[in-house]
Amino acid sequence: MNNELIKLDQDELSALLTSWGYPRFRGKQLHEWIHRHHAQSFDEMSNLPQDLRERLAQEYPLEETRVKDLQVSQDGTRKYIMELHDGYLVETVGMPVYRKDGSLERLTVCVSSQVGCPMACTFCATGREGLTRNLTAAEIVAQVRLVQDDFQQRVSNVVVMGQGEPFLNYNEVIAALRVLNDESDFHIGARHITLSTCGILAGIDQLAEEPEQFTLAVSLHSAVQHTRDALMPKVSHQPLDLLKKSLQRYSKKTGRRVSFEYLLIKDVNDGDDDLEALISFCRGLLCHINLLPVNAVDGSSLKPASTATAQKWIKRLQEEGVETSFRKSRGSDIAGACGQLKNKFAQSHQ
Repeated sequence: MNNELIKLDQDELSALLTSWGYPRFRGKQLHEWIHRHHAQSFDEMSNLPQDLRERLAQEYPLEETRVKDLQVSQDGTRKYIMELHDGYLVETVGMPVYRKDGSLERLTVCVSSQVGCPMACTFCATGREGLTRNLTAAEIVAQVRLVQDDFQQRVSNVVVMGQGEPFLNYNEVIAALRVLNDESDFHIGARHITLSTCGILAGIDQLAEEPEQFTLAVSLHSAVQHTRDALMPKVSHQPLDLLKKSLQRYSKKTGRRVSFEYLLIKDVNDGDDDLEALISFCRGLLCHINLLPVNAVDGSSLKPASTATAQKWIKRLQEEGVETSFRKSRGSDIAGACGQLKNKFAQSHQ
């Protein structure tokens, strides 16, 4: 769908079409085709006059996103290579959770917000690719639509944790999330939509002012400044003390807790001093910690911490009153887990 049209609400579409000389109700019809039916061509919009469809096609050319490749993990996770209208590729992951009776309990889609990523985190394959360009709101929404169509099941959760730093593409990301949240479209609850950032302070402050209750996740990975700087060099100029103050402002303004993503990496950030630093950082914050094993990335020597270490960390954090969980990686056998998205298909098929 055209990026400008998808961001217009029904009143704005009606205003556009009345300025072209069409009755106001045509805006409602167009809105339904875009948001309820997810039309992928103006020719599908059968109740709109032919001349209107032709003008829409001329003024607002469609930008197609399609699935170029699909891999299915043994755990049911599906990783998609999405080809954008200009030939660039991004990766998207669909993660189903099934009940014991085999029915789908929820379907989470991990979307990308940029082609590549400028953050250069040492544990992440995407960062090694560098940044090519930002995605549009329509391209972000298209990822969710295509996964939903493939599963033939409603998407219940969205996490902006794929390729890219969403707060460096703030306006397009928020516009996409509003479409996903809209009751006339995907109607995914705001609290079931999570934005993950490396800790861009301006983005955190801006998100605190939004009316929607989107969930904020922060890739922390160390509460020791020099260790975090080594792992995440592009946020070294936004130090931990300022990050904590920003998160305190966020929770005070919104009343919502923050989730921390923490990859446990053997002999890098999994020592006793690292644990005590994390406990200290969490004091005075409304937060939850997701511990994760670091995933294998080509050319990286980083290894996951032991299970015993993870269990010790969970026990100690919970004793300190810090809500903590350990999240198993999904789709690691198809390079679809956290930190692994790097468009291998593009490298081997071009």
